[in-house]
Amino acid sequence: MIGKFFHLPNHRRFNIPYRYFNPEKEEMEERESRIKKEMGIHEKKESDENYRPNIRGQFRRSMGDSSKTASDARKSSNTRLIMLIVILSLAVYLFFKF
Repeated sequence: MIGKFFHLPNHRRFNIPYRYFNPEKEEMEERESRIKKEMGIHEKKESDENYRPNIRGQFRRSMGDSSKTASDARKSSNTRLIMLIVILSLAVYLFFKF
């Protein structure tokens, strides 16, 4: 137990593997794409250049929380707060009256 009291943890190591860049392969792919373009051969690309992800509000929609339920929650919270204040003030009034 006493040994754990003065124990200092070791630092965590951060290691990122290097990425290999081959300029010859890049040049060859560029040449192939240019030749295919000149010959009129079109490859179907998997990704669309005009694709733009629509992620705004996706978390709220997936969790089932809409603005209507949030406003209902605020209203119920406010009414609970008002009722609590009324009950406490009534209790304090009755305490000091008797």
